[in-house]
Amino acid sequence: MHGNGTSQRGPSSSVMQNWFNRVRRSGKVKGSFRRLGADHAAIFNNASPTLLVTFETVAEIGEDPSAASSLGGRVARDRGWSHLCIIAGTETWYRAPEVYAFFDHLVDRDFFDEFERVVFYGAGMGGYAAAAFSVAAPGATVVLVQPQATLDPHVAGWDPRFAESRRLCFTDRYGFAPDMIDAASAAFVIFDPEQNLDAMHAALFARKHVTLLPCRNLGRNVARALSEMQILPSVLSAASTNSLDAKLFHIFYRTRRNYRPYLDNLLARLDSDGRVYLAALLCRNVASRLNLPEYHARAERLESDLAASGQRLPVAARR
Repeated sequence: MHGNGTSQRGPSSSVMQNWFNRVRRSGKVKGSFRRLGADHAAIFNNASPTLLVTFETVAEIGEDPSAASSLGGRVARDRGWSHLCIIAGTETWYRAPEVYAFFDHLVDRDFFDEFERVVFYGAGMGGYAAAAFSVAAPGATVVLVQPQATLDPHVAGWDPRFAESRRLCFTDRYGFAPDMIDAASAAFVIFDPEQNLDAMHAALFARKHVTLLPCRNLGRNVARALSEMQILPSVLSAASTNSLDAKLFHIFYRTRRNYRPYLDNLLARLDSDGRVYLAALLCRNVASRLNLPEYHARAERLESDLAASGQRLPVAARR
C-alpha cells in the first residue's frame, strides 16, 4: 500500500487471492462473504442479538477458509452469537479505502443498531483496527490486546517495529485509534507492562472509560498466552454482558498460576533480579501444585543455596 492508503498489488494481494480461491472451492463459509478490495474480506454470520466483531488475518485463521476456524468464529459459535470477521491478508493494519467504505455502509444502513450488544475485539494490528472501527458502533464494548495506537511516525516515532507499515496513512479516516473509542461504552486494553513499546501504546489509550489491564510477565505475544490459558472466551463473554471489570478480569487471570510460560518468565525475572529467596518460594510452590520436575529440582537447589548462607524458607503449609 502507498502512504495515501490506496491499495497496491503485492504479497498481501497474492496471499488473499490464494485464500479467496480456497473459499470458492470449499463452500465452507457460513453466512455472507464479501471481498473488500485486494487485501481484505468480511464474513458475517447472523445468529443472535449479540454481535462479536473481530479483526483477524489469514495467517491466524489458517488453511481452513471459514471464519469459524478463527478465534472470533469459535467464540461466537460456542455461544450462539452473531459474528462479523474482518480478515486481512498480511500486515495491512486494515488501512484500505474498501474497509472504510464497508464500515461507512454499515453505518448508513444502521447495521449495528440491529443488535442489543456489540463487542469489538482484536490483538496487535487487529487491536488497532478494533479500536479504530469501533467508532462505527457507538455504545459497543471494546477489548484490545497489545494494540497499537497508531504507526504515524509523528506520534509513534519511538516505535521502530513495523518499519514497512509506517508508510501507511494513519492520519485520514478511522485513523488515531485512541480517539475512535470515545463513543464506546467501555474499553479494555490488555498488555504486558514489561514490554515497553506495548506499554507506551497502551498509555495513549488512557481515558475515563478505558480500563488498562497490565499482565506482567506474559511476554511478547499476550494474545497467544491468553488463548492458551483459555480465558479469552470468558473475557469476551463478560464484555458482552457489561460485567467485565478489572476485578473480574484478574479472577480469570489467576489461571496464569498454572501456565508454564508465565511461570518460566516470572522465574527468569526473579533470577535476573537476584531474588533468590523469592525464586525458591516460587519453585517450591509450583513444585507442590504442578507435576514439573524441573521446578522441584530447582527448589531443592535454591533451598540448599539459601541454607548455606544461613537462610531458611518458612515451613510449607500442608495442602
